[in-house]
Amino acid sequence: MTLSDTLGLSDSQERLFARSLQLALGSLVVYGLVTLQLAMAANAGLALTVTFLPALLRREYGYSMDAGLVLLITIAIFLHVLGSLGPYRWFSWYDEVTHTVSSILVAGIGYAVLRAFERHSDEIDVPSEFRAVFILVFVLAFGVIWEVFEFGAVWLSQILGISSPVRVFGIDDIVTDMVFNTVGAVIVAIWGTGYFADFVPFLGRRLRSSDDE
Repeated sequence: MTLSDTLGLSDSQERLFARSLQLALGSLVVYGLVTLQLAMAANAGLALTVTFLPALLRREYGYSMDAGLVLLITIAIFLHVLGSLGPYRWFSWYDEVTHTVSSILVAGIGYAVLRAFERHSDEIDVPSEFRAVFILVFVLAFGVIWEVFEFGAVWLSQILGISSPVRVFGIDDIVTDMVFNTVGAVIVAIWGTGYFADFVPFLGRRLRSSDDE
């Protein structure tokens, strides 16, 4: 079972969609530089760099990620950048959508890492019923780290006198973020682990390669 199968799009359609979003991010970088909106350019530039990670894995390690998963990564990144342009302030629900999508991705990565370590080591054997707990804890821990990053970015931006690429809207917003992080984690724990199963063998190969070095 792959994400591509569920989306009902061909690989070429998904990759075209992902390329379109990358082109939009690149346009934001250029626009930010031309208009001297450096925070926008930096935010979009960093996001664009992250979207090329699947291509880097393919070039460096010969791993071709499922096109649907590539699209999910690109959408999660793009939604954040788009939100920083205004939707985060205009629509109260927008932040909830981005956190849910992002947490689905984080949960899937956490699950794949856990399964790779299980297969790599005979000493690690997590009962299936506890994998869901691990996914939830992994996502919530990542969420806490992200909230600390946001506070740090805002604080540093204030010191430097520049616009922050992220915003902090208060304690209520943090609580809401964690709630929807949990929603994303639960979605993956109950229905979505199979979508990330293809990533597990690749991580396992990387673990074996590190042992051989």
